[in-house]
Amino acid sequence: MSEMITADLVDLDLSADTREAAARALAERMLARGRVTDLDGFLADVAAREARMPTGLDGGIGIPHCRSAHVTEPTLAFGRSTAGIDFGAADGPADLIFLIAAPAGADEAHLTILSSLARQLMDAEFTSALRAATDAGAAAALIRGEEGAEDDAAGAEAGAEAGAEAGAEAGARPGVAHAEAGGEAGAEVGADAGGGSDAGAGADGAARPFRIVAVTSCPTGIAHTYMAAESLENAGREAGVEVVVETQGSAGFTRLDPAVIAAADGVILAHDVPVREKERFAGKPTVDTGVKAGISRPAELIAEVREKAARGEATAPAAGTPVDRAGAPGEGYGTRLRTWLMSGVSYMVPFVAAGGLLIALGFAIGGYTVNKAPSVMDHFVWTEADSWGALLFQIGGVAFGFLVPVLAGYIAYGMADRPGLVPGFVGGAIALTVNAGFLGGLAAGLLAGGVVMAIGRAPIPAALRGIMPVVVIPLVSSAVVGFLMFVVIGKPIASAQKGMTDWLNGLGGANAVLLGALLGLMMCFDLGGPVNKVAYAFATAGIAVADPSDSAMKIMAAVMAAGMVPPLAMALATTVRGGLFTRTERENGKAAWVLGISFISEGAIPFAAADPLRVIPSSMLGGAVTGALSMAFGATLRAPHGGIFVVPLIGNPFLYLVALAAGVCVSAASVIVLKGLRRQGARDAEGDPETSGASAAVPKESVTA
Repeated sequence: MSEMITADLVDLDLSADTREAAARALAERMLARGRVTDLDGFLADVAAREARMPTGLDGGIGIPHCRSAHVTEPTLAFGRSTAGIDFGAADGPADLIFLIAAPAGADEAHLTILSSLARQLMDAEFTSALRAATDAGAAAALIRGEEGAEDDAAGAEAGAEAGAEAGAEAGARPGVAHAEAGGEAGAEVGADAGGGSDAGAGADGAARPFRIVAVTSCPTGIAHTYMAAESLENAGREAGVEVVVETQGSAGFTRLDPAVIAAADGVILAHDVPVREKERFAGKPTVDTGVKAGISRPAELIAEVREKAARGEATAPAAGTPVDRAGAPGEGYGTRLRTWLMSGVSYMVPFVAAGGLLIALGFAIGGYTVNKAPSVMDHFVWTEADSWGALLFQIGGVAFGFLVPVLAGYIAYGMADRPGLVPGFVGGAIALTVNAGFLGGLAAGLLAGGVVMAIGRAPIPAALRGIMPVVVIPLVSSAVVGFLMFVVIGKPIASAQKGMTDWLNGLGGANAVLLGALLGLMMCFDLGGPVNKVAYAFATAGIAVADPSDSAMKIMAAVMAAGMVPPLAMALATTVRGGLFTRTERENGKAAWVLGISFISEGAIPFAAADPLRVIPSSMLGGAVTGALSMAFGATLRAPHGGIFVVPLIGNPFLYLVALAAGVCVSAASVIVLKGLRRQGARDAEGDPETSGASAAVPKESVTA
């Protein structure tokens, strides 16, 4: 990072009291250096990234960051706050703030800065040195790694025990690069730094240290991925264990050397997304957990994998090792099942969005008879709007044709990794053939994943292992899943699917209103979490056909309207009664307007995290009102996403907006009342119990004045 941070980009006395002010102060330094061309445009990009997920880390650290068209070159600015600034970390305010800016499209540069910084932040000496720094130039040099290099050299020359220990610690970060590259050098550095008695073993390996290979990954593939890697490597050095980590980040990953994997005595998989090419680690003692465990308890994971190795436990030696990780302690089958289903839904949603919007646009352009138009291959007139409408409708129909196979295929992928894809897609296609629909896709995906997992656990002759992933597993699993879908469960599921469709078509009056209220409650319960996703998946399943029923389109309209309520309600509340909210919340309220009208429920998460007992019930109340009114008004929607921007595609758009406004007002009023009662209660508690209410009111007013 030699060119990314200089003394001019360091503020050791950052006086800002909010994350927005801190970002502005550091961005102004970037602007002065010519690293940023448009201050407000860049800060808007920073705020947009912050709105998606807080960037605070445990240990008093904030790392606001973004890619922006207003950045000329990758840049890092550092600020140190005495009072601390709230960046959303669980353990409180941050006093070390790093603003990271990368040009738009510069994914590799952006992730390089983040990953390098995230690793350094796991070094307690690094953060302590930054807190103790008195000179901006020295702080910049420390972040660039210059001070560590000098300490390393000094330790090597001194030859004393204390100097040697300092050199090992300072040399830890250079060793990380070798570990990421997958070479054995990373393991050697880790072993040498560990300093254990095994580290000095002879070349014959009779007393060599225990060797572990690890994989870390998180949904964003940035900070937590690399922090977990650094934490495991540090714990390995302390335990005298060789640890080499493969970080599967957003920009891809460099595979560990097969020789390193072959020589490993155990495997640690710390991940929140499926491990890519997991079959490489089959046949070894394995600890499979979440990425946060890799950060918070690396020593326990190392001890656990050593115990498994001592007991002779190992994963099945098959190419198709399953992804049904044990996860954190207490995580049961239900949690894994939800993860598998959400894996399929997450891959299906883009097809739903693209296909649904294309079909909706087709109806908007070509009219409601566009579904009866002939194929555009046989009849297409460039100058006729009806032809263009038919084209969009037919493209959307083709996209919808992939929904069930994609759902089934990626449920199986979530369970059994890549070997599950073929039987999953085959089972999903058969579900369409037998008219089993969405329910058939769910069943086919679970069947395919289970069959592949069962094959993977079977004892396989060594001669067949090479052809297992490309011949045996696809052949056997597809045949089994096909038989079950065609002959055993396909027809019953098709009957259940038809029954559900008939029930939806028959909804009316009070039943429809109650269903709308229930879906509204679900959409607002966890703001983009699993319950929200279940309601959304239910709605999209109904319209995921070329000609959805009127009831299905009503459900989709109710779900989208309810999902828009929480962020819009919080934005309205911060506008009407800003005094009930912190300055940060008022700033978040401005962004919530845009997020709300775009149907991004997560825009209310900062408010819910700060005050869940008032925000979540208020959001649920407003969502229930909107969902119920939308169903009562008979509003319909063919598009699965788009927020306010697809209003022209909505049936009964005026009443739809009335339902949305009603829910937003109810939710905003509720949160204002609840927060007002809390503030009044706090004021009453502060009053002198020996005085009357009337007399106590006088000093409060005088203080206010």
